[in-house]
Amino acid sequence: MRYALLPILACTLLAADDAGWRKVEQTTLSDAQVQEIITRFAAKEADFAKARENYTYRQSVKVQSVDPDGKPTGQHEIVSDIIFTPDGKRTEHVVRAPIDTLTAFNLTPEDEQDLRNVQPFVLTTAEIPKYYVRYLGKQMVDEIPAYVFAVKPKKLEKGQRYFEGQIWVDDRDMQIVKTYGRGVGIVSKGNEFPKFETYREQIDGKYWFPTYTHADDVLQFPEGPQGIRMLVTYKNYKQFKSEVNIQYGDAVGGDQTKKPEPAKP
Repeated sequence: MRYALLPILACTLLAADDAGWRKVEQTTLSDAQVQEIITRFAAKEADFAKARENYTYRQSVKVQSVDPDGKPTGQHEIVSDIIFTPDGKRTEHVVRAPIDTLTAFNLTPEDEQDLRNVQPFVLTTAEIPKYYVRYLGKQMVDEIPAYVFAVKPKKLEKGQRYFEGQIWVDDRDMQIVKTYGRGVGIVSKGNEFPKFETYREQIDGKYWFPTYTHADDVLQFPEGPQGIRMLVTYKNYKQFKSEVNIQYGDAVGGDQTKKPEPAKP
């Protein structure tokens, strides 16, 4: 986000609570064990990334500027269907886009990249070499035991966006079920990006799909602090051309209905 040139309110805003960084349970694993876990979940994430390309879904995005009392002062909203054309090409169809009333800050191309690729973060085998991945311990996500890792890009390349924060990996399915952090990259001075929390849900008893992203933060612009609230939902996942029997890796076992329950804003 880039700050819009408006009169600055003389106020103090409290930063959002970093709920994603709560203490994790320290468990002792050897370097070899940690590397094996990373290798396994990265491979499962690669399978998931391929599988997700064969699904349609509806994405709803709502971004609000808020005043010191938490009241919305402007809003950007767009609802899109990610679908396939009759010839099988993946495309985005906008179904709702009310008039944009944001004036406190402007959405940038980097924000669009974050919405598409960083907030629904997928850490595949091909992406692992770009990141430092450090094991922190174990923690419950709702009722799901998960390995917790700190993730940070090794190098920032111009024009690329990266995730920096924490990921929670289901200790049985070996897939990411939650992420908490922010998008980072090389940007011009004055651009700021909120911390966000993304939850996944098991779809079709196989893979964990992003279903909910929430941000409630204060961006520290050079011109002054500005509150931001964001909600992104992904719904109605449906496999395209389901009559074609495509398999990506092994289906996960166990309870097919379990999911982490996000705390609603």
